[in-house]
Amino acid sequence: MHHGGLKAALRSWVQGSDDPARGDAGRALLLLREAENHGPTWFWQTDRIGRLTYLSGKIATVFADHGLDPVGMPLIDLLRIAGGAERGGDAERTIAFHLSARTAFADYAVTPAIKGSGDWHWTVSGSPATDPYGRFEGFVGTGSDTGSIRQSDAAITRLALFDSLTGLANRQRMRMSLEQTLAQGGYDGTALFLLDLDRFKAVNDTLGHPVGDALLKQVAARLTRAVGEAGLVGRLGGDEFQVVLPRMGDRAAMATLAQGIIAALSQPFFIGEACVSIGCSIGIAVSPEHGDGPDTLVSHADLALYAAKGAGRGVHRFFHDALLDGARSRQQLETELRQALALDQMRLVYQPVVATADGAITGYEALLRWDHPQRGRMLPADFLSVAEESGLIEPIGEWVLRTACRDAARWGGETHLAVNLAATQFANPALPAIVTNALARAGLPPDRLELDVAEASVLRDLNASATIFAALKTVGVRIALHDFGAGPASLGCLRRLPFDRIKIDRNFVRGVGDVAGRNAAVVRAITTLANALAIETTAKGVEFHDEIAAVRDLGCDSVQGFVYGQPLEAEAAITQLRAGGVAESSGLKSNRAPRTRMLRSATIEIAGERRIARIRDLSSTGALIDSIVFDDDLVGDRLRIEIVDGQWVAATLRWAQDGRAGLHFDQPIVIDRRMMNRRRG
Repeated sequence: MHHGGLKAALRSWVQGSDDPARGDAGRALLLLREAENHGPTWFWQTDRIGRLTYLSGKIATVFADHGLDPVGMPLIDLLRIAGGAERGGDAERTIAFHLSARTAFADYAVTPAIKGSGDWHWTVSGSPATDPYGRFEGFVGTGSDTGSIRQSDAAITRLALFDSLTGLANRQRMRMSLEQTLAQGGYDGTALFLLDLDRFKAVNDTLGHPVGDALLKQVAARLTRAVGEAGLVGRLGGDEFQVVLPRMGDRAAMATLAQGIIAALSQPFFIGEACVSIGCSIGIAVSPEHGDGPDTLVSHADLALYAAKGAGRGVHRFFHDALLDGARSRQQLETELRQALALDQMRLVYQPVVATADGAITGYEALLRWDHPQRGRMLPADFLSVAEESGLIEPIGEWVLRTACRDAARWGGETHLAVNLAATQFANPALPAIVTNALARAGLPPDRLELDVAEASVLRDLNASATIFAALKTVGVRIALHDFGAGPASLGCLRRLPFDRIKIDRNFVRGVGDVAGRNAAVVRAITTLANALAIETTAKGVEFHDEIAAVRDLGCDSVQGFVYGQPLEAEAAITQLRAGGVAESSGLKSNRAPRTRMLRSATIEIAGERRIARIRDLSSTGALIDSIVFDDDLVGDRLRIEIVDGQWVAATLRWAQDGRAGLHFDQPIVIDRRMMNRRRG
């Protein structure tokens, strides 16, 4: 039972020979036997599929005393990483990974997988073995009985190589595994998955870090099950995970695995009484196609992850060379952005905030623009993400605050100024002092300044937010909740924090005059709640005359948007105020194109499924359909509708209720007689 190829090979090599080299080998064999029998060292050997073909007698006896015959059993069934039970068994998969990847490993602290194993403390090391033709034959390795001293070393190893929260491999361990796998070579390919959880921060912010930690443990378990024995799973930190997958050169297989991971992590998590829904984005890089070194592969997987997150939640993306161009472009933009303030390229324009009762201008919101020497005037959406990533958002934000206060001081009267704060600005404990300094330098009364903060900024830490709020209120400024309804916990914000104004998100304002939609009911609910809390309301993103009337009837105090024209330069705002301070609306009366009533069937294709619906109203920009029920989670999804046989129109599902739905076409269509003809369903 205790004998196998390892010792037999050495014995046969030295038997019956007078060769001095073989004589030396014989003496070496005697020394090995002495060390094996009486020292702390022992030996093991496996076949190609990881089953033991040899194990030193003294160790085999340990298993035999518990009714096990180790030779012929998988090595990974006999050993567990020291402390592995605390991590739910995930750690054992690190040895399985090396056996599968055919990479060497060293000094893993283990105990036998038997009851009462606390009396044994071993380390094991192993390397792949090949025949004279380079063909893989299995593993050979050593073990050592380290005794009680190793218990503390095992704890150190756990801290050094494993994530203490989830039990997965940590960043250092994943780096080592990736290096060893790439160095081994000879595979069709090694895939590297980089994962980032979607909406995890909102969970931490709203439900607290203990729930977030419990969620990460469940994510680790699901991710491990989804990957199985195909690769090694690790947590790099925060909500970022990594998977190393040797022998995976098939893109279709990678895509299937990525989709499986996304599906697994998109299912609800139950933590105590909370039901949490998140998701993940995945970036994929493959060696050798995308690089043969660990640094290159990690960098390219990170670029692919950036692209996946930019494409929307629940998406995976492979690296491609164009992503490098995008990274270089962002780097160039960052360099230019660092120079923009010094070169006086930043500008502020002002959008009027208009009372719904009489059209009087009650204030202006300061909006940032960048007059780029080559690209022309750039909107914040074009550069703020780079500013946030590079740490430039705070100096830019302070410049906006100082400049806007200086401009507003020239307006006179009671006209208020609204300034948006980035999340990092709001989280800065020095914010009250920065605001006080800007007001003092400009000579602007504090009650004329309104600071706009987004829900996400507030929800990072509600206790810290309450402290900042109290300090800002002491300064005397007003605070508005920006884009109300777009975030996860607006009601919680209103309950905890003393806002002076709610700015209703433009998505609720769009189509607010459509009696068949839900936006009017949502806006009415918001204004009713705000009135009860003595909070003013502003409807943002108003672009049409009928929207002004609708939000006024629904109780909004003020509006702002392009219905009053483009934002004004500082001097033009002063001129507007001196001319009476009344805003004149312009543009279209309604955002609805003329509709034609009809009754005809049409084919709808959504989420890979084709269904028959009935068109009731049709316009150049959309349609009202019925006789079809959509799940709520499909609202906002893209679809196609076949109004005329063979001609498909791309559209978005805007709303769905009680068997009726509203569609918005991507491009306006021309209504002709063929569309008017009745068609059988």
